[in-house]
Order: sequence, then structure tokens, then C-alpha cells
Amino acid sequence: MSDLTTTGHELTSDGWTRAYTGSVMDTFGPPQRILVRGDGCEVWDADGNRYLDLLAGIAVNALGHAHPTLTAAISAQLGTLGHVSNFFGTPAQITLAERLLQLAQAPAGSRVFFANSGTEANEAAFKMTRRTGRTRVLALEGGFHGRTMGALALTAKAAYREPFEPLPGGVEHLPFGDTAALEEAFSADAVAARGEVAGLVVEPVQGEAGVRELPAGYLPLARRLTSDAGALLVLDEVQTGVGRTGEWFAHQHTDLGGGIVPDVVTLAKGLGGGFPVGAVIAYGEGPAALLGRGQHGTTFGGNPVAAAAALATLGVLDRDRLLANATEVGETLRRAVAGQDNPLVAGVRGRGLLLAVELTRPVAADVARLALDAGFIVNPVAPDAVRLAPPLILTAEQALEFAAFLADVTVPEPEKS
Repeated sequence: MSDLTTTGHELTSDGWTRAYTGSVMDTFGPPQRILVRGDGCEVWDADGNRYLDLLAGIAVNALGHAHPTLTAAISAQLGTLGHVSNFFGTPAQITLAERLLQLAQAPAGSRVFFANSGTEANEAAFKMTRRTGRTRVLALEGGFHGRTMGALALTAKAAYREPFEPLPGGVEHLPFGDTAALEEAFSADAVAARGEVAGLVVEPVQGEAGVRELPAGYLPLARRLTSDAGALLVLDEVQTGVGRTGEWFAHQHTDLGGGIVPDVVTLAKGLGGGFPVGAVIAYGEGPAALLGRGQHGTTFGGNPVAAAAALATLGVLDRDRLLANATEVGETLRRAVAGQDNPLVAGVRGRGLLLAVELTRPVAADVARLALDAGFIVNPVAPDAVRLAPPLILTAEQALEFAAFLADVTVPEPEKS
């Protein structure tokens, strides 16, 4: 039996890594670093090295690390009422639901279901499409919606799907951003051959595919087609919601969403500022009634501590103008990168503080490794793209630190044999 519980705090990063590989399932590979402390946009590893966190737990830590308002809210709620089950309501849960409906500009009759993660929120949304009485669901190539069986059925990546097939049936994956393919999926011929569409599930910006925005006009077309077909339009805003792109929800950008009102929006990641919480927003009385009593549930969803964390996060985002900060700092970084002449860096795409640095060669993993060695945490989300999803409190000065690193980063060309 290991004596890790008594000696673990004395271990170096190498020691912790050995302990990790001996005790944690190998679903993620060995950890890149063992992180022990965070403050604002910075974290430290077990050996005392400091890093600028430009990933924020993959768009989760909206307020950075150890934010005093968030930690105080969680502590106060846990010291008052921690968990009660969904046989009971709590003020925090109810207040959070009302706040989300307000931010979503949801019409009368709208309702919220609380979960614990993005995949759970998408699982609930998938079940809502089945309640239409139809089974044919459309999603997009490149989309990522989670790893539970239903959410995985919506996810297009073969490497994630194939080990677990057969998955829940009825899902068709359409080419990303292809309006002709979208129209064909709703055509009379498609309906005659494959059935009526129950729902269309899309991310306004695909994060895991390399921060790819849907083209202008796509979401308005999707809204028209789903409405005409009596199908649900489900927007997965797990990564793009809660101010990440400079609006509360990415589809609220006029050029991206065109003013549409979806039927369902799913949220998680940044909603709790680091505390696990997910949500499904159903717009209007029809979608809100799709999951009736006993048809869905969760033990921890909407618990008062998670709700308090979400309320505190939303409050700070509003109070400190962090949506505007996301827009401004994201633009600062974009301009700084555009002004460089590093032949390895092609530019930046995305919006707000959900960005991808575009590379001219498929060396994103090398760039991410060099960045980590230099004290920056980023994510090689595609072979030729590095994802940035930092805390929304990131300053322009911190963004420029990373831009300076990008200006000088080099990855040697492979030697020709």
C-alpha cells in the first residue's frame, strides 16, 4: 500500500507524475505538469514554475483562479446549505434559472434544466429531440458535444465514436457550414427517404475543431428550415456561452446569429467559474414542456453550491465588464499577431477570448510544447492551430506577453532523408 497520503505533499513534479500514472486511469496520458496553485491568470507547478494560463481549464475558469468573490460565494453557500436533492428547491437554484432566462432573452414560458457538465446538458437536449416523436437528428462534421453515449452520437469524430459503436441511432452529420447540404437534409426527398427531422444540433463556433465559426447566414437559414419542419434548433454553447466570445451567448452576435431565437441552448464550462455546473435553456412553452415529470433527472444538478458559484460568476462578469474585456483583449491579441512577420504564424481566428492561432505548418503540438516550456499554457487543438481560451480577466499586457513569444517561436523544418 502506498504511503502517498502522508508523503505526497513532499513530492516533486516527477514524483507526482509517477504516482499519477500508477493510480489514475490512462485516458488522458501523462500530465504535462503537476499544478498546485493558481492566482488570477497564473498557475504554478509542483516545482515552483509559473505559467500564464491561456486555456483556463478549456474555457472553464472564466474568472481565473482563486477569485475572491467566487470562493467566498461557494464557501458561504456550503456553510449554509450544501445539497438537498431535487425533491426541494433553493433560492440559489431559482435565482440562477431566472438570471439565465434573462440573459438568454428567452420568451415567456421558457424554463431551465440544470445538469453538472456540458455532455450532460447535451444528453438532455438529445432526449428532448426524441420527445418530438421523431428520431432523425442532424449535427455537423467537426462538432464535439461530449462523450456520454447520446452526446457521443452527436459528435462527429470517428476516433471518439468507433470504440463504442453502436451508438444511439438516427444521427446524420452534415458538412460544416454547407448551406446546400443543410437545405438538402430538409428536402422532400430526404424526408421521404430518411424521415422527418427531429432536431438540428450545432455549435455557433466549433471549439474542438479548431475554433471555426459558422458562416454568416447559416444560423438564420437553420432557424427557418427547422421552424418550417417543426424541428428543434439546438445550439451547443457549452464552450461559447457565458461571455466567452464577447456576448453572453455566441449566437447573440448579430453577424453570427442574425437575431434568431433558438429552441434549446446548452451551457456549462464557464458557467460555474470552475465549479461543475451545466444548464439547458428551453425557449418557450413548447420546448420547455418536452421533458415532463420523471422523464429526466440528476442527483447533483442545480445544487445550491453550484448555483451560488454560477450566480457569483455571472455577477462578476457583469460588474467588471468582462464581456467587453473579452472583446477588447481578444482584439489586442489579434492586432499584435497580425503585426508580426513570423513565417510560422498565419493569423488568428475566432472572437472574444475564444481564439485559434493559425500556423502555416502542422506543428501545433511543437508550438504548444515550446509555449509550455516558456511559461504559457495553450492547446494544440488542430495540427495547424493552437487554441486560446484564457480567463476573461486576462489583461492586454498578459496577451502581449504571449504575442511576444509568438513573434519569436520557431520550429525547425524536418530534415529531408
